[in-house]
Amino acid sequence: MPEAELDNRERAPASDLDLLEAAARQGGELALSYFGQGLETWFKGNKSPVSEADIAVDRFLADRLLSARPGYGWLSEETADDRARLNCRRVFIVDPIDGTRAFLSGGDEWTISVAVVEDGRPVAGAVFCPIREEMFTACAGGGAFRNGQPISVSNRLEVPGATLTGPHSIVSNTDVLAAGFQKTEILRSLAYRLVVVADGRIDVGTARGGPSDWDLAAADLVVQEAGGALTDVDGRVLTYNRARTGHPALIAASSGLIGPVRAVLGDILR
Repeated sequence: MPEAELDNRERAPASDLDLLEAAARQGGELALSYFGQGLETWFKGNKSPVSEADIAVDRFLADRLLSARPGYGWLSEETADDRARLNCRRVFIVDPIDGTRAFLSGGDEWTISVAVVEDGRPVAGAVFCPIREEMFTACAGGGAFRNGQPISVSNRLEVPGATLTGPHSIVSNTDVLAAGFQKTEILRSLAYRLVVVADGRIDVGTARGGPSDWDLAAADLVVQEAGGALTDVDGRVLTYNRARTGHPALIAASSGLIGPVRAVLGDILR
């Protein structure tokens, strides 16, 4: 059977996860070689920063992953979009450095985020935070892990007292605080913001409208496999590898808490 057919028909999520984890670690090592250095930096059309480190990690991951799975599609924040991915059942979705602002300012919460999406949903994912030395992994039906140890979302069921992370405009919103949420640190990597919810360290993670597939796919699976959910404010789960890669405002929480959270935050996030 040709390699491309093998990729599309017989690869198991666990096998893909081994590949993703190894590539994320190597990508993290490469990013660290640039960290704290004077880097060439510019801004994209949406005013978000990008640096030579983002591009170097992106090129490394593309070479590493696509050479191993040539039949898979490719979608990355730092690669021009090739719509041929829409014809692929399995697609790598990658953010070479999620949280570039944190990376450039010397922060420690930036991540390497890599996922395999099959038929619109992630089936394997790895989110690596090199500075904090945390590797979050999941494959469909296999549970979620941090550094090889199982993780799960918190068991909180009520909004009052729930810890919340998100952009400053959410965690410091007076209506949010009046509802009883407890704000925590601002995490500039959206992927990391979600996986700490999966790890049970924070009860609720939020995002304003505008995140893209590469910000979310790997962390979405980690949250799901940890017993939680990532949805829009109307409760819809996300579909990936579409023509348009953007998503609306989002909430991540345990399956038991996300409904009450949507009821409180829905109008604020819209």
